[in-house]
Amino acid sequence: MKKLVVLTGAGISAESGLKTFRDSGGLWEGHDVTEVATPEAWVRNPLLVQKFYNERRKQAITAKPNVAHTILADLEAYFDVTVITQNVDNQHEKAGSSHVLHLHGQLFQSRSSVDERLVYEIEGWELKMGDLCEKGSQLRPNIVWFGEAVPMMEPAIDITMQADIFLVVGTSLQVYPAASLVQYTSTSCPIYLIDPKKPGGYFGRDVTFIEDRASSGMVRLKKILLKN
Repeated sequence: MKKLVVLTGAGISAESGLKTFRDSGGLWEGHDVTEVATPEAWVRNPLLVQKFYNERRKQAITAKPNVAHTILADLEAYFDVTVITQNVDNQHEKAGSSHVLHLHGQLFQSRSSVDERLVYEIEGWELKMGDLCEKGSQLRPNIVWFGEAVPMMEPAIDITMQADIFLVVGTSLQVYPAASLVQYTSTSCPIYLIDPKKPGGYFGRDVTFIEDRASSGMVRLKKILLKN
């Protein structure tokens, strides 16, 4: 069974009604990202940060996977599929994908403010000020904020190097280090990129572009993959 590695981004979640800051000129639900998605923001105004992510969880709980999510889950019948996602929501898991690596953390997890190894599942949507880890520190969202290291990058590189087919869905490859993953594919690995706008720049590899939304693009790509 061939190994299909999929890198997904904001475009696939957008079709489930989950917005990102890139949809609105650098604002995320009316907030500049520096107000809600940086370590400095957490120090400056933790109440605002908690409220912001609590609202994101409310949205994600009611959101449903779209066709792109479900096709990726369905492809497990034909391929050994691993999804590497830049998204923090749980739509891939809701759709039934078995192997999902979250590069930028998970919305429904919290972690210690003093020991990032202490990670806890969040029941429901609310994380409160006063919710503490076992070491007595305030719990924060288990999200990789701007300016923080991406600890799952090394495992993602290892997975990418094993790919027989590499697929990019819903991301224009503008966010680093995730965008660099395409460079770790083998020279014999075909690469497909689904996005409404063909990204500029040179990838150093031949890439088959499908200029389409995530859902309709995945319908087209599934037909291509199952013919080969």
